[in-house]
Amino acid sequence: MRVRRLRKEAAHLEITAFINLIVVLVPFLLSTAVFTRLAVMDLKLPAAQSALEQLKGKDLQLEVVIRRDAFEVGDRIGGLIQRIERKGDGADLKTLAALMVQVKGQFPDKAEASVLAEPDTPYDDLVQVMDAVRSSVTAQGPKLLRAELFPNISIGDAPVRKAALVTAKAGS
Repeated sequence: MRVRRLRKEAAHLEITAFINLIVVLVPFLLSTAVFTRLAVMDLKLPAAQSALEQLKGKDLQLEVVIRRDAFEVGDRIGGLIQRIERKGDGADLKTLAALMVQVKGQFPDKAEASVLAEPDTPYDDLVQVMDAVRSSVTAQGPKLLRAELFPNISIGDAPVRKAALVTAKAGS
């Protein structure tokens, strides 16, 4: 018995409609894409100095400690300069910026500052404090003037409060 086979021809791909879709879709996606700009800040680690070398200098070693309830601005050797209570409405950052301008007026040659944050500090708070310490923006007539305050910022962990240590020891 004879077996009759059908001859199958290779199927042709019809991609014209797909190419038309791509021609329309690519320019649309490119025109609506949001291109992000990455900003990189140059942060310097504190220099490894002995305690004796730090005590010999009568210079300011500015530290801003970010706490959950306040900003503590101080000198590493001289102690606390001012404690700014956090309110949440932005007034605390304005007060911090005004204090930084005053400190810069007293120490015009200083360019270094340390920002120390507690482990649970939100990243946005850290960046806003760094911006307030780094520079100041003031309005003079129709122009905005940017003044450089302490551009060389070192970041680190905030020291643990003594009250928190007592509470932690009592809980254990």
